[in-house]
Amino acid sequence: LKALIYDKDDKLPLLDGATKRQVSLDVLRRKNVLLLISSLEFANDELAILEQIYNESRIHATRLESQYEVVWIPIVDHSIIPLPEEMQTKFENLQSTMPWYSVQDPLFIKKPVIRFIKEVWHFRTKPILVVLDPQGKVVSPNAIHMMWIWGSTAFPFTSLREEALWREETWRLDLLVDGIDPTVLNWIKEEKYIFLYGGDDVEWVRRFANSARSVASASRIPLEMVYVGKSRKREHVKKVVGIINAEKLSYAWQDPTMVWFFWTRLESMLFSKIQLGRADDQDPMMQQMKKLLSYGREGGWAVLSRGSNIVVNGHSTTVLPTLGGYDEWKVNIAELGFDMAFKEYHDKLHDVAHPCCRFQFPTIIRTPENMRCPECHRVMEKYTSFICCHDDQGIPGSLF
Repeated sequence: LKALIYDKDDKLPLLDGATKRQVSLDVLRRKNVLLLISSLEFANDELAILEQIYNESRIHATRLESQYEVVWIPIVDHSIIPLPEEMQTKFENLQSTMPWYSVQDPLFIKKPVIRFIKEVWHFRTKPILVVLDPQGKVVSPNAIHMMWIWGSTAFPFTSLREEALWREETWRLDLLVDGIDPTVLNWIKEEKYIFLYGGDDVEWVRRFANSARSVASASRIPLEMVYVGKSRKREHVKKVVGIINAEKLSYAWQDPTMVWFFWTRLESMLFSKIQLGRADDQDPMMQQMKKLLSYGREGGWAVLSRGSNIVVNGHSTTVLPTLGGYDEWKVNIAELGFDMAFKEYHDKLHDVAHPCCRFQFPTIIRTPENMRCPECHRVMEKYTSFICCHDDQGIPGSLF
């Protein structure tokens, strides 16, 4: 840490976010330290969720889990010194909201250190979380994906812990919405039928929600629906939520941060598996994640579950026709149950439709050598894309 952060005897290089006092690096001695490395372009969503996870770890943690400290390492352009007033103000505003430690002055992070962070830890533009053990050894070059998926449960944020957590996971609805919405978690506990759905085509959303409600009514099943938006086009999603509310089509996440977190967690699951070298095409959970990420980019989609158990993960081109074909498959409900009758009919349509997939990876992620399409199982073609992350095109820090 002394090598990373300018630490002369007469300087106290850190600011304690809790007390707003200047402190020395000694406060981190023999602690697990998470270096939060970012530019001053720090999305509000990311900061809000990180703060929530950090604060919860302090309130609810076992003694062991609270033994990590977070230190913000701000990366600024050293070619313009002194920093322009606007940049200095942006830094101070960000720093003032952080409950953890931060480097007191961005210029304490010298040019050679920035070069090291970029070359060795592959920092580009998106925040990364480098984990040091109590001996100062790097145990994870980027644990931000673990933090988004499991929060402080991922302590001590090592690859071994990541492997262990994945071994305990299964493809279920709780995994997708964990830590985001208690309402959906209550529906899961009540073993209701649940449609998680998204997309930005208002007409499709309207037809889907109305069809699902009338099918549930005809089948006399307890069905809940939640609209979770799309992995990009934030402003468009807000308009769709407004229409859903006005027409009382279904429940919808009102807070854009919830929508952002849902898609970020899903992307993080894929990135985590890739980082561990586990993104193989034989992993059924990976196949479902890839499908959902791809659907989130292309049109509408819906996931049907009964309680925690996900039954169907379908594209708009197959889910709506399945609901429309209710008269054909309702005769099987008595024998198979609603969920299995729906799935059987949907799978028949899916075998004909085969909506194929697209993926784009940020350069900080180790890209797989090859990938098979989770729909048609052919090897996908590899492209390089440059995508702007402005709000009208996508959510900052998003995959798509």
